[in-house]
Amino acid sequence: MTTVTAHPTPADGPLAGLRVLDASTILAGPLCCQILGDFGADVVKIEHPTAGDSMRGHGKAKDGHPLWWKEISRNKRTVGLSLSAPEGAALLLRLAARADVLVENFRPGTLERWGIGPAQLHAVNPGLVIARITGFGQTGPYASRAGFGTLAEAMSGFAHLTGAADGPPTLPAFGLADSICGIAASSAVLMALRHRDRTGEGQVVDLSLLEPIMTAVGPGPTVYDQLGVVEQRNGNRSVNNAPRNTYRTSDGAWVAVSTSAQAIAERVLRLVGHPEVIDEPWFRTGAGRAGHADELDAYVGGWIAERTRDEVSRAFAEAGAAVAPVYSARDIVEDPHVRVTEMLTTVDDADLGPVRMHNVMWRMSATPGRIRFTGRALGADTESLLIDELGCDPAEIADLRARHIVA
Repeated sequence: MTTVTAHPTPADGPLAGLRVLDASTILAGPLCCQILGDFGADVVKIEHPTAGDSMRGHGKAKDGHPLWWKEISRNKRTVGLSLSAPEGAALLLRLAARADVLVENFRPGTLERWGIGPAQLHAVNPGLVIARITGFGQTGPYASRAGFGTLAEAMSGFAHLTGAADGPPTLPAFGLADSICGIAASSAVLMALRHRDRTGEGQVVDLSLLEPIMTAVGPGPTVYDQLGVVEQRNGNRSVNNAPRNTYRTSDGAWVAVSTSAQAIAERVLRLVGHPEVIDEPWFRTGAGRAGHADELDAYVGGWIAERTRDEVSRAFAEAGAAVAPVYSARDIVEDPHVRVTEMLTTVDDADLGPVRMHNVMWRMSATPGRIRFTGRALGADTESLLIDELGCDPAEIADLRARHIVA
């Protein structure tokens, strides 16, 4: 597993030379900017000078240092700046004049009320890409509502389809909607930059938390539109194939089995000692097998229950069938494939020393991304940025700091 030595100068990656202002909070926007920073963009994190980004309070901490922050704000310089104060808004406009991208997730109308909406931003920088991430978008009857990932997970159809058939709708135990949105936002920003590079014209990217996860849930609206069918919860089963479930092993572990391909389904049933069902007419399609899920689960679950997780994994691998252990964080860290492919990496942190975290999200042969440094303290780069790049007077900064306009 590699170790990355921290140094703050953006030096490599396909986005080297790109300046991004991250004025967003919590997760979707910060994740978008983390991805851009991982691949070379110079990301400047703008936080309220006293409250900071609420993301600093999310998740576990060690010795007072928030661990999630170390990852989500890696490769970002941090500036404490009150955008609601006229002096802070003026500084943002000066920063935006030098930037390529601004990402924000205030409620619609907030930047406009502060005098730093798209009209003012494009007046100082016509090529600026402005990504606006909100719960429900900039328009429509829900635009002014508070929007959080939980609401998107509920309204997207995700919760409706997740959980046992006779149980309640189930929400994820992590920021699913925000994460999907953040990944989508990084793609949208790059599309807008592609247009900017061709035409010189910036634009506004309007992205809600709701739409990306709604897309991920699948074609439910199309099915309802064309067939009048509302799909229901099936637990870990699928209406498209079987056997598909989680099964407990003899040593108390869990494994997941999928048989989306017909050949895989046949291999699984031969492995568990029931080749006779392969010749049944209903076994020839995924939907047919799903209609006999109780029978198939009994065969597969009974066989797995008599064997340890390692024995099940070896047998499935030898049979060319699809199985995976259900992992905890400990299992992920210890997995040999995760280690060899460096899905996790170790980064030197000024507060905690070596910290293991997710690596950059994909590998690029010619222009790889890199983690240059971990998330920093609030306002760690305020003076260097305002003095060195904007030419602010130290006495002016001291006055603004005393009035809690900068940190």
